[in-house]
Amino acid sequence: MYRTAISALATRAYTRAYNRPLRSSRSLAARSLFALSYPSYPVTMPAHLATPVGNARRLLYLLGALAACGPLSIDMYLPALPSMAAQFGVAEGLAQATLTTFLVGFSVGMLLYGPLSDAYGRRPVLLAGVILYAAASLCCMLAPTILSLASLRFVQALGAGAASVLARAIARDAHAPADAARVLSFLQIVTSVGPLLAPLIGGQLLLLGGWRAVFAALTAYGVLSAVLVARRIPETWPRAKRRQAALAHSFLAYGRLLADPTVLAYLLCGGMSFAAMFAYIAGTPFVYIDYYHVSPQRYGFFFAANIVGLVGGNFLNARCVGRLGTLTLISWASAIACGAALLTGLACLTGWGGLPLLATALFFVVGTTGILGANCVTELMHRYPHNAGAAAALFGAVQFGLGALSGSVLGLLSNGTPLALGGVIAACGICMLVGRGLLRRLHGRPVKA
Repeated sequence: MYRTAISALATRAYTRAYNRPLRSSRSLAARSLFALSYPSYPVTMPAHLATPVGNARRLLYLLGALAACGPLSIDMYLPALPSMAAQFGVAEGLAQATLTTFLVGFSVGMLLYGPLSDAYGRRPVLLAGVILYAAASLCCMLAPTILSLASLRFVQALGAGAASVLARAIARDAHAPADAARVLSFLQIVTSVGPLLAPLIGGQLLLLGGWRAVFAALTAYGVLSAVLVARRIPETWPRAKRRQAALAHSFLAYGRLLADPTVLAYLLCGGMSFAAMFAYIAGTPFVYIDYYHVSPQRYGFFFAANIVGLVGGNFLNARCVGRLGTLTLISWASAIACGAALLTGLACLTGWGGLPLLATALFFVVGTTGILGANCVTELMHRYPHNAGAAAALFGAVQFGLGALSGSVLGLLSNGTPLALGGVIAACGICMLVGRGLLRRLHGRPVKA
């Protein structure tokens, strides 16, 4: 009787939330969250959910925490990179290699987990990946050399890839196409809280126990995530869909996706945006701390300011995507990102404006990444709904693969000045502009049978 009364109250609340115009992020969140809890409303909830989802708000925040696994593993130890290089007695390029190997492993993991989850379900594949992440994080904490750490970071990233790609696939499974872009933006806002705090926490852990303390914290995070996945995450990919998505057929979907020019345009827009952001992530610890003499603790505040921009971009996207549409937002965001990237290149090349101008330009480079990522991956998954896991995995793999490429180029060109950082980010901005032009021409073309 108690459960019946609660259900009746929640249903009335849902009806009021859904019928109310979207005037605030709270009404957006209420509509999305109630849609997760009450799948009997087909307007916002697809009929193919394998099991009813329980506490929707808890699920959404849990998916955000899982999707943050990769960003946390990158951002938390950024303040420790210069001291890590000094402790191991290696050049800064070798320290940056621990970031590059993580991105390569993350990309490989995403390519594996997408088709595996399409064939065997989201939950078991997600649990296996999170357990691998926790074990690899413990090994990273005990790594004796920089080369062993770089290798273990690859394994750690294999596990983190499952958390990132499958959290978004589960969110997409649980929402109708009309709501998925807004829900993914809301999920990105939740996801961004971790990276917002990660460099600040990393800077304090560096003071307490050095860089190994950072990996101890990541180990604890992985163990807690594994427990929560085992106890709280439902299966959202029905058995009928799994039978249709045989494993070999799921992997072959990558070829079909890559043969579609529209897909390549989305990958170029979203992927090069992430490549620019990763060049910022890999390069600014050295540029800010070594070149501009910012302390590791103050660096965390500079980094947090850009995450605030990222959160703001996702919030703006969630508010505007229903009214303006994904193509308009992709077009505007890519144009702004390109302009900011070129301004970054100018600031690094000439030194004009110093650190304030550089930080301002990077704010807009980073702030548009979430808008481009959320809209591009949503369009990809809706273009190929029967291979949504593979589409999300391919998009994530290309993002992190291009990020690894930009990090490698940055490491090769680094000379102790901001020049390499500015050059790589400016090149990424030009590539985004090319992708924008292709997408405006190709958007709306039907998928070939």
